[in-house]
Amino acid sequence: MTADASGMQALRGVKRKNYFVCAALLFGGFIAHGLLVGAFAPAIVLAYVGWISSFLGIGGAVGAGWIAVKSAGMWSGPVSLVAATVLIHLTGGPLSPCFPMLSAIPFAIAIFTPDTRVPTVLACVGMLGAVLVLDVLAGLPPRELLAHGTCFGLIGAIAIAGAQTYRRMRDAEKTARQERLVALDQLSESERRRLKAERERAEVDRLVLVGQLAAGVAHEVNNPLAFVKSNLCFLERELRTEGGPLDVGELRDVVAETQDGVLRIQQIVMDLRRFSRELDEGDEGQAEDAIHEARRLASVRLRGLGDVTLEIDAELPLVRLGQRHLVQVLLNLLVNAADAVEDAEPARRAAIAVRARKLEGGVRLEVEDNGPGIPQHVLARLFEPFFTTKPPGKGTGLGLALCREYVSRVEGSLHAENRSEGGARFVMWLPAAGEPVSASASAAA
Repeated sequence: MTADASGMQALRGVKRKNYFVCAALLFGGFIAHGLLVGAFAPAIVLAYVGWISSFLGIGGAVGAGWIAVKSAGMWSGPVSLVAATVLIHLTGGPLSPCFPMLSAIPFAIAIFTPDTRVPTVLACVGMLGAVLVLDVLAGLPPRELLAHGTCFGLIGAIAIAGAQTYRRMRDAEKTARQERLVALDQLSESERRRLKAERERAEVDRLVLVGQLAAGVAHEVNNPLAFVKSNLCFLERELRTEGGPLDVGELRDVVAETQDGVLRIQQIVMDLRRFSRELDEGDEGQAEDAIHEARRLASVRLRGLGDVTLEIDAELPLVRLGQRHLVQVLLNLLVNAADAVEDAEPARRAAIAVRARKLEGGVRLEVEDNGPGIPQHVLARLFEPFFTTKPPGKGTGLGLALCREYVSRVEGSLHAENRSEGGARFVMWLPAAGEPVSASASAAA
């Protein structure tokens, strides 16, 4: 069953229930009428029975689909008018306590047929006709006929206006609902595009880092490659020497040195490949492993510029920041430190330190350098997106902004400060994985 068919079936069920409820109310009115009058006149019984039976039949026909939902009012309106007119005539005509019942029929029809005003207009015309018939049969003078006609005509006009207002309100609500759905779709699409742009922005910054490191890759690979090549030439020469004594210990040393060079090349390639490839981000990171990986990657940028010293507490807990993002943040800070020292005047050898300390509820990481420090006017804008002090082609202004964004997402913190002895220090605090953020630990960070 399609959604439209299911919705129509549900609407038929609601309409059928409405007619059955009206039939039950009419039956209750019939019982109350008999108790108040003290007797059940056969003609009145027949009028009520016909009215109640008609509503039960219309409800059953609508529920079964024999009568269209929209045209149900065209059936219930005439039935109600005829039954009410007969009942009023039998109970005293215009003086009957049921006489005001006629004024309720147009409103009831308007409720049953909200999609069109034709049944309501016809019910108003029928109501005025019934009033005229009852007044004539009762022999009322023309003045009273005119008064009744004016009064019931006004009631009919109110019913028509009310039905039209209800339709307008319902149409406005339907339009508003559709507009909300469109707005939600647009918001969802906007959020999807924002996330895509954010991922692309992160990839750009990561690839920019890879580009900055690429210049030093050749140097880092050439060093071990040079002695690997030299050692292979030595082994080839020794193997070609006929009858010459082979020093097994020396050969072992040469092979071991060659293996170390190959492993160094392999490690550089693996680190760059893993860092530049887009991987699924996990929920946890190991600070010590990330520090060592970032240091290896940064070594191709530092080359002979200086050294990176490490001070790492034992048994650091896992942190909330995923491993790839943790490496990216640390690498950004190390590359920035190398750039700062390289641009310093007078020239100096880089002394970059990375510290990792275990605190209550998390890990505090520090990256500091012996560069010129950060000017105060730059310090206030350091983490703004696209703000950079580097020359064109050397920086995008996204690195530090993304670093802080990654850290903030896991309820950590990242800030920069100048060291009293000179140089800059970046301080990062990351909450431990699986533990609530400790206010005291946050303050200590």
